[in-house]
Amino acid sequence: MKQKNKLTRLTLILFLVLSTATSIFGDETKWIAVGMLHDWFSSMGCEVEVGRRHLVADQQDGLRWPAQFNYQDCKAAKALWIGTKNYNDPLVDKTFDFKVVHVGPRVSDEKNETMPVQFKLIGRFDRPRVFVDGIPAGFLDYMDFVNEVDPNAVADRILYNVVNTSIGITEYRTIYAHSQQHHDNYFIYDYVFKNTGIIDNKGTKVDKTLEGVVFFFQYRYTAARETGPYGYYYLPQSAAWGHCTMNDTMLVYDPISGKPYLSEFSWTGRHSQATFDCIGGPNGKAGGDGHLGGAQYTGNLVLHADKSAQDKTHDPNQPTTTQFLGSDEGITSSNDQFNPGKMAEEYAAMTKGHPPIMHADAVGDGFADVWGNTPGGYSHCQGFGPYTLAPGDSIHIVIAEGISGLGRDSCYTIGARWLTGQGPFKLPDGSTTSNKDEYKNKWVFTGRDSLTKTFQRTIQTYNLNYDIPMPPPPPELFEVNSGGDRIMLSWSNNAESFPGFAGYRIYRAIHNADTTYQELFACGTGTENPQIVNEFADKTAQRGFDYYYYIISFTDGTGNNTPANPGGSLHSSMFYTRTTEPAKLKRQSGKTLDAIRVVPNPYNISARELQFGVSGADRIMFLDIPPFCTIKIFTERGDLISTIEHTDGSGDAEWNSITSSRQVIVSGVYIAYFEVTEDYYDSQTGDLLFKKGENAIRKFVVIR
Repeated sequence: MKQKNKLTRLTLILFLVLSTATSIFGDETKWIAVGMLHDWFSSMGCEVEVGRRHLVADQQDGLRWPAQFNYQDCKAAKALWIGTKNYNDPLVDKTFDFKVVHVGPRVSDEKNETMPVQFKLIGRFDRPRVFVDGIPAGFLDYMDFVNEVDPNAVADRILYNVVNTSIGITEYRTIYAHSQQHHDNYFIYDYVFKNTGIIDNKGTKVDKTLEGVVFFFQYRYTAARETGPYGYYYLPQSAAWGHCTMNDTMLVYDPISGKPYLSEFSWTGRHSQATFDCIGGPNGKAGGDGHLGGAQYTGNLVLHADKSAQDKTHDPNQPTTTQFLGSDEGITSSNDQFNPGKMAEEYAAMTKGHPPIMHADAVGDGFADVWGNTPGGYSHCQGFGPYTLAPGDSIHIVIAEGISGLGRDSCYTIGARWLTGQGPFKLPDGSTTSNKDEYKNKWVFTGRDSLTKTFQRTIQTYNLNYDIPMPPPPPELFEVNSGGDRIMLSWSNNAESFPGFAGYRIYRAIHNADTTYQELFACGTGTENPQIVNEFADKTAQRGFDYYYYIISFTDGTGNNTPANPGGSLHSSMFYTRTTEPAKLKRQSGKTLDAIRVVPNPYNISARELQFGVSGADRIMFLDIPPFCTIKIFTERGDLISTIEHTDGSGDAEWNSITSSRQVIVSGVYIAYFEVTEDYYDSQTGDLLFKKGENAIRKFVVIR
């Protein structure tokens, strides 16, 4: 009886935990991942800390740039608070001096505070179908879920989000993203905040004028994920949550009108616990290659803010608050829309005005993690208002968010030079220095200029009502099939009807998808193959290696002459067709059991890179084998450690040197036993080549 009661209590506890988790974490998330900047978004109207999967490992999650490579996340958290004064709250029949509703940086309540109404992703076209050897293998297969296709959409992806709040203000958020190569590193957020009076999920409406309304955004940026504990961990742990983030501001000028726009941006500063100058996030640990993993400049730009609910012209005095806020201060957690003392403190921060000196200037050449004595570093803040909103009134705010900086190749070449410490070093202005840190840092600081150019394009794009030249669509279908002496690529022709279409380019990477790709083939205008084709045979692939591909369609450059766009050819994004499963060269099966080979033999761990490289560091290949057979691998004393069922009809099979119990094999002599599982006849002569039950044995040596 006691055991039954114990199980009943455990069941009840589990039910309560799951019920609570469902009520707290019921929001929906979507990715925008068609350009070089990738981010996830929440149906609650803002993105909270570890809010996508609610896992601590997602401390840095989102704002990935350049997203071609792993661990490029530069976001730790965001927040959107909406406050008002002298608010008689019908939910609790109480008047608050200050009323604040919250989503982020750590809290969210979609049932009672910020309540999603609509959340849909609109695409100019849907993601292509991508297959490798018949298996769905598109990069976007699990990231890009378009709810509605609109060929006339002004951007490649538009995310539309409607959220009611318990304060009676409805948030209408529209996010625009482009995949064209000159505009693929920023998003534009168009907000309309309307006093609808809707205060709960039931649709209860209370018409009242709201006074002193402030819209307050928080941005907690951080060094790219690869530098810290959730990546390759060569910077101190606290870098992951922005402890060495430097928060700065600048004015960005419209290159046409000269009109100034306010930008807040962040970059990686010094950390007192790093054993080297860590500006730019160099991999300077023992055994590191020096490459810069945190050279990104991440920021936002205010494109528009209404002067009032009646005057929709842009107010150059907005935002009225631009503070930097300690990311772990008390008001950033345990936020409560019915706690008068807490809300008064929050509203004070939301209306604090401008600091006498910005965070980056205050830190100067010091250590960002030590300045201010906060364990979490600092976040950017923007407070818009105060506004008065009568029933039906609205406020329009538009903000761009983007990332730029050194290119990936430069991050490696500059980092490698810095690591050697052997000058003289050439600086961006053409002069030289013998100081390796000065060399590295001045190159990293050019990211500010790159971010400025990015934001100048956002200004022009917004002023043009998003009417910028569009790239051609990618092929709707892209197939990669491993073959005996080649890897075949084929694709659909839908892009060829796009105005100005000029051809295709195919790119290939070896070993990993997270690397730099090289152009493999091109056809169309200006290429060595002027005739348009829809298939290509990669005959340069080698056995035993993994290959990844993508295809882009490109234009002849006509129509690409707007102020927001450099001239020249435009092309579709690599992410539409980038494969995530490897293609491998396979040959026809052998003709006899005597032809079977084990490669390499011996396998020597010290020669990994000379064997099958990074993609197959522990790979052992069985070549010229029967098309259908069972391969059993034994130790020298006869212990069976792995079984491979070879059923694809080729002459190749591989083994990753792992036993069936997931253990790495040790040095020694091993025996591979091959047994034919089906009769197999020569397709041309009809002769029986392999008879079911026939077998062969091969020995091979492993040196680890």
